[in-house]
Amino acid sequence: MEVVIMLLISAVLSGCLVYVDTLLEGLVPMVLYSERYMDTLLGINAIQSIFDIFFSFGISLIILKFLKKGFDRYVLWQDGDSDVEPAIMFVGFLKALAIAICFPTMYGWLATVIEDMSSELINIISGDMATDFSAIISGISSAGLFTGIVSLIFFICFFILYIQFLTRGLEIMILRIGLPLACVGLMDRDNGVFKTYLQKFFQSTLGVLIQIVLAKMGVGLMLNAHVFWGVAAMVLAIKTPKFLQEFLIISGGGSGGMMNKVYSTARIYQMSKAIFKK
Repeated sequence: MEVVIMLLISAVLSGCLVYVDTLLEGLVPMVLYSERYMDTLLGINAIQSIFDIFFSFGISLIILKFLKKGFDRYVLWQDGDSDVEPAIMFVGFLKALAIAICFPTMYGWLATVIEDMSSELINIISGDMATDFSAIISGISSAGLFTGIVSLIFFICFFILYIQFLTRGLEIMILRIGLPLACVGLMDRDNGVFKTYLQKFFQSTLGVLIQIVLAKMGVGLMLNAHVFWGVAAMVLAIKTPKFLQEFLIISGGGSGGMMNKVYSTARIYQMSKAIFKK
């Protein structure tokens, strides 16, 4: 009976190993720009139209809120902050407009950084990785039934992680669509929901980088017959969002400072990369 079970497990693993190793290729762009793949799957160019609608709606809300706050504060004297200089409210208005308008460009820089870093890290991990799948399957089969079951658990975890990647892509897409609406809160003293919104956004994008690296490391360990370490890496990859949530907290330095840091980091990375390529 054990021999039959091991033959079935070996047959499953022989197909999964090749599929899993190739499935990671191109996964990061698919997560960061899921709208491109969604449009291809739907057969229509609908997602970009949704981006445009929410962008126009967000800009309209920013302008309407600026006019309403100014009218209530300095005409009707109902806001309670009439002693605040009008320039302060105007600066908040400009900041909200600037971030909403410039965010697609800044996101493109951030996505480029994430793609480049993930590609470089994956290349480092898979540099001398074994690819003799028949020898790997033979090694797992000879290790016994328990090792075969653990290997199956690894692949179950991997496909759970793959679904999580697709979910993460949709999550990032929704966050990008809704960011102009979150910018409306920048005209409030506490920045409204923008700070929490930006924190969630960075958790999602950074999580993609960590998860893809851990997934590739897990596959590498699996290909080298270290099944327990492979399962450990895959389980940690699945738990990465919760792991990041425990410590990735934006400090109280303000949303403008955070966006400046994103801009500076992306530009420095691009400039240094261009210099080293010369």
